[in-house]
Amino acid sequence: MYAVVKTGGKQYRVSKDDILRVERLPGEAGDVITLDDVLMVGEGADVTVGAPNVDGASVAVEIVEQMRDKKIIIFKKRRRQNYRRKKGHRQHLTVLKVTDILTGGAKPKPAAKKTEAPKATDAAGADDLKKLTGVGPALEKKLQEAGVTSFAQIAAWGPEEIAEFDEKLAFKGRIEREGWVEQAKELAKGGKE
Repeated sequence: MYAVVKTGGKQYRVSKDDILRVERLPGEAGDVITLDDVLMVGEGADVTVGAPNVDGASVAVEIVEQMRDKKIIIFKKRRRQNYRRKKGHRQHLTVLKVTDILTGGAKPKPAAKKTEAPKATDAAGADDLKKLTGVGPALEKKLQEAGVTSFAQIAAWGPEEIAEFDEKLAFKGRIEREGWVEQAKELAKGGKE
C-alpha cells in the first residue's frame, strides 16, 4: 500500500517503513503525528484519488529527528558595478518514518513511550566536574561520555592517562595547563570530609 501526501508545499509518495525528510514539523524525536493531506491512496491496481484529499485517509509517521540541511550559498553579482552579495541558508528539516497508512477514518495507535536507561552520570557518586577550572557543560559531557564521572578518577591520572585524554578529547594541553589533577585531589578530599 502506498499514499501520496502533501506537507511543506511538496508532495511525497510514501509506503510503510519509508524514511523521508520534510520541511520542519513541530514535535520531538519519538512523537507520532498524522499527515492528513492525503492526495491519493493505492494498493496494487486499486487507486483512490482525492478531490483534493481522500476522505478518511491519513498517514501516521514517527519523528526520527529534527535536523538542518546542508548550507546553500546565494551569491549575486553585477559586473562592473562593484555589487556583490553573499548569503547562506540552512533549511530546518524533520526526518520522518512512516508507521502506517490509515483509511476509513482509522486513528493511529499511540506510540509506546520509550523509557531510557539511566545514564552513568545520573548514578549516585557522580561529581560535579564543572567545579574544575575551565570545565563547562560541554567538557563535562565529553568527560562523562569517556567514563569520567568523579574527582577521584581524575586525581588518579598519571602522565599516560593525561596524554591519552588530551589526545582523545582534543583538550590541547588544558589538563596540565589548568592543573585538573591537583584540583581534583583537593576536591576529592573536600568531598570526603
